[in-house]
Amino acid sequence: MSSPQIRPEPGPALLALYDHALPQVYGYLLARCGRRVLAEDLTSETFLAAAAACRRHPPPAMSTGWLVGIARHKLVDHWRAAEREERGLRSVGDPGRDDPSAEDPWDAHLDALLAHEVLDAQTGTHRAVLALRYLDGLPVPEVARTLGRTVRATESLLARARTAYRRTYTARSAEGGQR
Repeated sequence: MSSPQIRPEPGPALLALYDHALPQVYGYLLARCGRRVLAEDLTSETFLAAAAACRRHPPPAMSTGWLVGIARHKLVDHWRAAEREERGLRSVGDPGRDDPSAEDPWDAHLDALLAHEVLDAQTGTHRAVLALRYLDGLPVPEVARTLGRTVRATESLLARARTAYRRTYTARSAEGGQR
């Protein structure tokens, strides 16, 4: 007769990881959303989701990378919700849709502060796809999986997001040069 395996409680393991991972999770979120209060809220949501995940059997293998993955999903969820809200408030369609099949050879040197400002000005879906692809460095199939889209739809979304980003960046940098 074999004795049942006793598993350690996952709660203390998460608490032990908390002090080490908190600055990394918060830094990850702040770098992508650019707003302190939002990064704090999403960090809190991340650790609440991690605590809930610890109640599952078997509990997940906890690491800082696992927590950053949860944070990434929380950020994408936030951007999706923001996009739904913006879409609900808009009474007209998106007039800025361009041909997504056009080649994108834009290699201009970007001002980091302006780049973050422009990213924040994009729609929630555009922010999500650009951040996952270019800030997180995820391949398009992984971005598609994270956003719950097909690869083809994600490629099209990326093309539209790059076009919208470039248009906003170019306009804002021209405004800055006229001052």
